[in-house]
Amino acid sequence: MTVKNPTPRHTHPTRDSNKLSMRAAREAQNGLAVTLANVNSSPAGLTEGEAQGRLQRDGHNEVAHDRPPHALVQLLHAFNNPFIYVLMTLTGISFFTDFWLPLQAGEETDLTGVIIVLVMMLASGVMRFWQEHRSAKAAEALKAMVRTTAAVLRREQLGAQARVRELPMRELVVGDIIQLSAGDMIPADIRLIESRDLFISQAVLTGEALPVEKYDTLGAVQEKSAKAQAADQQDLLDLPNICFMGTNVVSGTATAVVVATGARTYFGSLARSIVGSRAQTAFDRGVNSVSWLLIRFMLVMVPIVLLINGFTKGDWAEAFMFALAVAVGLTPEMLPMIVSANLAKGAAAMARRKVVVKRLNAIQNFGAMDVLCTDKTGTLTQDRIILEHHVDVGGNRCDEVLQLAWLNSHHQSG
Repeated sequence: MTVKNPTPRHTHPTRDSNKLSMRAAREAQNGLAVTLANVNSSPAGLTEGEAQGRLQRDGHNEVAHDRPPHALVQLLHAFNNPFIYVLMTLTGISFFTDFWLPLQAGEETDLTGVIIVLVMMLASGVMRFWQEHRSAKAAEALKAMVRTTAAVLRREQLGAQARVRELPMRELVVGDIIQLSAGDMIPADIRLIESRDLFISQAVLTGEALPVEKYDTLGAVQEKSAKAQAADQQDLLDLPNICFMGTNVVSGTATAVVVATGARTYFGSLARSIVGSRAQTAFDRGVNSVSWLLIRFMLVMVPIVLLINGFTKGDWAEAFMFALAVAVGLTPEMLPMIVSANLAKGAAAMARRKVVVKRLNAIQNFGAMDVLCTDKTGTLTQDRIILEHHVDVGGNRCDEVLQLAWLNSHHQSG
């Protein structure tokens, strides 16, 4: 029985991603010497001085991602609520009618209603701001705990012996020579120099669960030429001697040269296209619809009440004041504070279960879920394998089994 591998079908968010990653496509068709000349590097790697200069010129090897806003911006955003706008409008009108006009007429003023509404607005906004600001700081602290590194070949100066160093991925530059082994994440768009039994999981880019084989030109793979196949590939992700940032090594080892970093990588172009304003949640849409419903009621009811009272009683000033009272009565002043208090309570309850909620409005989406499907990855584990037992077929402790397993692990490439 002959089993054929089906042609992989890749789904790409944007066609522009291929255009933004043409550097990797060009290097796939070039010889190794040409690629090294294009990135101004050598098999011995870059010197520390060259790497620092390129890092200052090209920036850190990071893709676009959402950053927490400044505390002041976050505070202003906490008051970005349709209910708050309605209450602010009514507060301004109440201040004018209950304080400014009586003050000009020498009559007694009353700011009780204005102060109550202002206190409720401030309590709602500050409560939301404090919870979201604290969650954002907790999320940033969690990110700081995760330190991803890459094995990079660097030299102190020209002529010095190169040595392998573990450097943070964000410090990689074009021209760096890196070494890969099973379990490593591809830190940038790279062109393979040599490889052995290298299989890469590209699920983060293609959604395909099965790993794909990558190999250098000839290299240790018989009857395969990556350069020849690269010229025939229509899809960027199918290039056999190019590995892309964000993918990871399933098995095998390799040495490669970095040809693109940061936003100039394929993954970086995808990240840049999705970073920005988020779609409104069901909670946001519900709040907006209720707010507009109240506004429509006021736009209809207030003029009707004003005209009826004005024509029947003839006192238009009193009719105007009564119409304003109707507008205030139609608005649930306590609603913003009640909503914020409930969302904050939900965020606090989830925090006790080790769940960080960065946006309070997302809690309603959590509550509306019946089934949550998630993909468990290595980021949820300690990335360590611990030997618990080594037993024979009878379930007894056996050192010979341990020795055979060690020999198998030592001589395999995965």
